[in-house]
Amino acid sequence: MTPLIEVQRVNKAFGGLQVINDCSIQVEKGSITGMIGPNGAGKSTLFNLIAGALTPDSGHVLLDGEDITSLSADQRFHRGLLRTFQIAHEFSQMSALENLMMVPPKQAGEDLFSAWLKPGKVQREEAEVRRRALEVIDFVGLHHVRNELAGNLSGGQKKLLELGRTMMTNAKVVLLDEIAAGVNRTLLGDLIGNIERLNREMGYTFLVIEHDMEMIARLCDPVIVLAQGSVMVEGHINDIQNNPEVIEAYFGTDAA
Repeated sequence: MTPLIEVQRVNKAFGGLQVINDCSIQVEKGSITGMIGPNGAGKSTLFNLIAGALTPDSGHVLLDGEDITSLSADQRFHRGLLRTFQIAHEFSQMSALENLMMVPPKQAGEDLFSAWLKPGKVQREEAEVRRRALEVIDFVGLHHVRNELAGNLSGGQKKLLELGRTMMTNAKVVLLDEIAAGVNRTLLGDLIGNIERLNREMGYTFLVIEHDMEMIARLCDPVIVLAQGSVMVEGHINDIQNNPEVIEAYFGTDAA
């Protein structure tokens, strides 16, 4: 079966610093794949290469068998490749509900011609987008703050909102970048539960960068360990946690 994401021997350097070094990974359809590694391992750079924020110096990125290496982040978005950020990127002066309604692309109301000459079409489409946004905001547990300005939400609520935004499109795969950062344990439980439901009930595929090993252990199989821009090892979290190479990469030779 063709992997949903395939990174083929990708390299990326900044000046004289080689950050990603002949790196290849695969993310299988329907999986929640974790990516861990010590600081400076190249995790965020690899994420940005997959998402289209950076272009590799060499190598290829494939989505569902299609080479997307030359495509922009926007073009990848329209093909179902979405990402979240370690620091949530909400529209702070819009309500939580309006943040979700902004996501679907090519809405009729965005076109001046349609807004003037096809107001009925615009209203029908907006009503459908609002209906969908209300469903999503219920799903992620934010109904009680749906009319609150997004900038006033807590860090955890913003992460839930960002996860909700991925549900407003036809996502194939979602890249989660340290979604647990700055989230209290109660809301983190909600986040994990929502990710599991999206994977189990809606078939979402996830690639997760995370430092919270408890979250990785609960969610992810397999787990990829990145070190010095390359894959060190891949497997089940129990095997990885006991791997001497991984222990040395994180804690040094004495710990190993």
